[in-house]
Amino acid sequence: MRVVLGCGNFGGIGSAPEFFGQGESRDEAFEMMDAAWALGLRWFDTADAYGGGRSEAWIGDWIRATGNRPRITTKTFNPMEAGADSGLARERVLRQAESSLERLSVDRIDLYLTHGPDPATPVSETAGAFEELVGRGVVETCGVSNADAADLHAWLEAGSPALVQNSYSLLERADEEDVIPQCAEKSIPYQAFSPLAGGWLTGKYRRGEAAPAGSRMTTRPEPYRHLEDDRVYEGLEALEREAAARDVSTAGLALAWALGGTSSIVVGPRRPEHLEPVREALSLELSPAERDAVGSLFS
Repeated sequence: MRVVLGCGNFGGIGSAPEFFGQGESRDEAFEMMDAAWALGLRWFDTADAYGGGRSEAWIGDWIRATGNRPRITTKTFNPMEAGADSGLARERVLRQAESSLERLSVDRIDLYLTHGPDPATPVSETAGAFEELVGRGVVETCGVSNADAADLHAWLEAGSPALVQNSYSLLERADEEDVIPQCAEKSIPYQAFSPLAGGWLTGKYRRGEAAPAGSRMTTRPEPYRHLEDDRVYEGLEALEREAAARDVSTAGLALAWALGGTSSIVVGPRRPEHLEPVREALSLELSPAERDAVGSLFS
């Protein structure tokens, strides 16, 4: 299972309370899960705070309605609503895991991740809570997300995580310096989320043109403002030419590149037709030299 369905837009836009109730509707989420399942995606990624709990709840509803049981990753750290508590303290982790099990309608979380580092809680405390959950049999394995090199080092001292899930794409490659080599050295799977850089690698954002209505750059543009740069646009134009030469979309080529440097990727399609680049990527295997050449388009 190298491609994971990201469910962060079910009932919201990620973990941001101001967007809870937006994103995909329940019916649209069901349609998206049906299409992903039909394509062969058997691993779904969510978090307790996505959509204020709606993402997990709708996955649970879909599991009951279809009888399908994907592998499930869920995460905890962010508040479930504006003003609610957050973090990775032991009692909160244990409480949130139980609430996730209820919403997901499962008796075991396959992979439970920290959704970010918590400076207020020692890693040893969170790792101990994870060990309790594994010991109870309600969590199979645990890992970390949004972890930099220092975070990963701290977790390695407390016990090796089962997976590291970080943002990684042609436009975000900082993890190649330390995190990915650490994972390789310790045989820890490295999973990339946002392999299309918030849609930038789909070709939807073009130099001198307004961002499409409803796109990330019109709803939550702040994390991507640094990409509004001539060098990035030049790389995107070159990527489009490379993709056309292979008869695939720019998104398909970008996903194939990400797959070549990771154990798996998390994709977040908004509509079933957005799964087409996944089909392309799974059929496109880049040699190391080809991958280097594609990567050099943005260097």
